[in-house]
Amino acid sequence: MNSLSAFHRHEVKQRMSSETFDLLVIGGGITGAGIALDAASRGLKVALVEKYDFASGTSSRSTKLIHGGLRYLKQLEIALVREVGRERAIVHRLAPHLVTAEKMLLPLTKDGTYGKLATSVGLFVYDVLAGVEKPDQRVMLSKEEALEKEPLLDPTDLEGGGYYAEYRTDDARLTVEIIKTAARYGVLSLNYMEVVDFEYDAGEVKGAQCRDGLSGDALTIRAHYVVSAAGPWVDQLRDKNHSLSGKRLHLTKGVHLVVPHERFPVKQAVYFDVFDGRMIFAIPRGKITYIGTTDTDYTGDINHVVTKRSDAHYLLRAVNQAFPTVNLTLDDVESSWAGLRPLIHEDGKSASELSRKDEIFESETGLISIAGGKLTGYRKMAERVVDRIFRKEEGQRPFRECLTDQIVLAGGEFADEAAVGAYVRQVEQQITPLGLTSYDAYYLVHNYGRDTDEILDLLKKSPDQPEINLGLAELAFCFEHEMVHRPLDFFERRTGRLYFNITSVPLLLDPVLKEFRQRFGWDDVTYIAQREAVKTALYEASQIFKEESADHY
Repeated sequence: MNSLSAFHRHEVKQRMSSETFDLLVIGGGITGAGIALDAASRGLKVALVEKYDFASGTSSRSTKLIHGGLRYLKQLEIALVREVGRERAIVHRLAPHLVTAEKMLLPLTKDGTYGKLATSVGLFVYDVLAGVEKPDQRVMLSKEEALEKEPLLDPTDLEGGGYYAEYRTDDARLTVEIIKTAARYGVLSLNYMEVVDFEYDAGEVKGAQCRDGLSGDALTIRAHYVVSAAGPWVDQLRDKNHSLSGKRLHLTKGVHLVVPHERFPVKQAVYFDVFDGRMIFAIPRGKITYIGTTDTDYTGDINHVVTKRSDAHYLLRAVNQAFPTVNLTLDDVESSWAGLRPLIHEDGKSASELSRKDEIFESETGLISIAGGKLTGYRKMAERVVDRIFRKEEGQRPFRECLTDQIVLAGGEFADEAAVGAYVRQVEQQITPLGLTSYDAYYLVHNYGRDTDEILDLLKKSPDQPEINLGLAELAFCFEHEMVHRPLDFFERRTGRLYFNITSVPLLLDPVLKEFRQRFGWDDVTYIAQREAVKTALYEASQIFKEESADHY
């Protein structure tokens, strides 16, 4: 059973409760998805459960870059830079539709974080460590060349720039495609399945007691090994396991703002200095430009993280100082997202100084937990966890090497990025007679890859209401293949519309809700509750920080 259809949920639950697995993975973010795929591709029988929707935590709230972490070079984290730098090229090859080349401009200013010499040497070392191919290696720019690349920069203290390669992605889509790929290797995955306690046998963790967040059903899953890749919830699960001691998580909050590209028309991504000594990104993406991120300690409700007025003011002030003709205000912000980084606490270090290295914990009862790390390094994090399990199995089964660097992700069957571009043009020719645009073609291919063909087959062959027709075709595909159960699964994590095309959400809301009602047999109470959930998400993404009381929300 390779599909992740919502209608297979009952069958998956039956199998999860009746079979014994080699490995149970808790957490449906990028780390858990990567572990499940790695383990299954090496021959282990794997189940995965997620408390909410797949990628609903940290893995839909990042800066959405598969990047090498230039700033970690300054912190002398050489091994981390080498690993994630090289991983960029691998993930780009495995999913060229989702991980796309993005040139990055690093402006050099008189009192900036990086001087000319340090930047030149640093970017050179960065290229060497990351194994960057010659066409994408760093180029140092004069002041005039930097301004030509980005005319919006402040010329008064600009001294030049560094121009280097990074990769952009959609973190939630990447996670979903990994889970879909894992299904091809036999992984059983369920979203909205919360672990409420662990199962033990002779004092060792041998599974988990779960509760279905959709039906309320109880479910016991048995497994020889249990890995917690629950992100910000890792310590909560360690507490359930009575093993929360020693090192702990240090949660920091990152916020991003979305503005119309016409209001902040950067020509390419820019990584620029902020007044407090940090650096942030401005990244163009289709109709919008997004800005981020903040990096502040977080002690609030980890189940409900929102953008506050102070977060928005910080980012807008940073942009307006670096790009003085832009003059962004709160009224320009169309959307935002806020997420948590589950870092490892280090005494005496501020939020921005904490290492992004991952760390594995193992309790006396055998619960394996992993936290920290970066989106870019998900595959190597998974490899280390699965290697650990195989070492435990020494003498019982032969060790198998990781092979996920050769597994093309679902939808990613392209020879290279040029083939992706050719496919976009092909799709554009098919959809423009239906009232859709070149933007829609680009969006579809970079969201779904080759699976766009299936969505086009579901698309009404009528130019009437083209945007609604497109949305409903996407929804039909997501129902069948991506385990969508709630409208926000669709609007936020499968399509990214809540962030990158927020004006389409009100247009699609009632038609989408109608489809959910028909498919799941919702009563009036459920229908109204789900409608309000979307309206609340729209408010929190676009309006909450504009209210005077937002900092106390």
